Amino acid sequence: MRGTRMGGLTRAEMRGRAQTVRGLVDPAALGSTLMHEHLIWNLTPPSQRGGDPGPEPGLENHWGMMTSTAGSPANLTQRSVDVAIEAVREAVEAGCSTIVELTIGGIDPDPEGLVRVSEATGCHIVMGCGHYVEEYQDPRNHERSVDSFAAEMVAQVREGAWGTSVRAGIIGEIGCQNPWTPLERRVLQGALIAQQETGAALTIHPGRRQDQPQEVMDFVRARGGDPSRTIMCHIDRTVFDDDALFRLADTGVVLEWDLFGQESCLYPLNPDVDMPNDAGRLRAIRKVLDRGHRGQVVIAHDICHRAHMTRWGGWGYGHIHKRVLPLMRRRGFSEDEIEEILVRTPRRLLTFA
Repeated sequence: MRGTRMGGLTRAEMRGRAQTVRGLVDPAALGSTLMHEHLIWNLTPPSQRGGDPGPEPGLENHWGMMTSTAGSPANLTQRSVDVAIEAVREAVEAGCSTIVELTIGGIDPDPEGLVRVSEATGCHIVMGCGHYVEEYQDPRNHERSVDSFAAEMVAQVREGAWGTSVRAGIIGEIGCQNPWTPLERRVLQGALIAQQETGAALTIHPGRRQDQPQEVMDFVRARGGDPSRTIMCHIDRTVFDDDALFRLADTGVVLEWDLFGQESCLYPLNPDVDMPNDAGRLRAIRKVLDRGHRGQVVIAHDICHRAHMTRWGGWGYGHIHKRVLPLMRRRGFSEDEIEEILVRTPRRLLTFA
């Protein structure tokens, strides 16, 4: 794999640029960036697809749909380009300039739909690539090698993804779970090769165990990955102990608090933990910044339920810009820190090295 000449864009053509679904851009144009969202997706487990879609999100089941204490495939699936356009316009009006969309293999990406959303709203959309957790992967992936996954992701960045000419601008969110499976390890190892080959940043979805992000980062560093261009998702549902958080930050990885808007402490996917609210997320970020880990924090909403969207009574993609930024200022975050979290660190990560 290493040294293979791929078609499409060359490393030299990409270096110093960012790649949106509409092509290469000057990174200075990215502006305020949400680093982890889904706009068009299908998170219904494969075993439940094709059957009864269940109840639609509505007033009578809103709390259950928002918190996942009750749910249905209808809530886990958003395939409408028009709905995505409406939702992204809200974010743009609130001050968002760029959205990183991480719907990848297994959760039904729609590259051409993302192009239509970007064209209609003027929002830069940076698309991810690779594969989600094993449960969602094509069974044929079990027979594939590390180099096969690496070549696929390199091509998704340089040539186009999922049968289209729309190119990815970031690798991930690469799925890991607890316990971490051999297939997921092969996919991540392939992603690390693709990171080196393309100069793209890498986003990782860790398993729901507090020391699993550290396990993943040990794997990343042992295989030549670049922690400073690696993003660990979902810190706010995974790491709750300060010492564990600081050890993870010491690896140099970028920490992503990406569940802003979720205000319930109840987390059915791991009932042993109490989810923080937005104020708790900001307290954790404050601790990391005060310890000196500047340039290692990004934020988002990770909207992946229809009930999270404003059309169905949720907070929507504009929540951070409308409500969290004023809260950050009230809690003593400087304008320089806010710009670093929302503009400069995303710009660095989305610029091909």
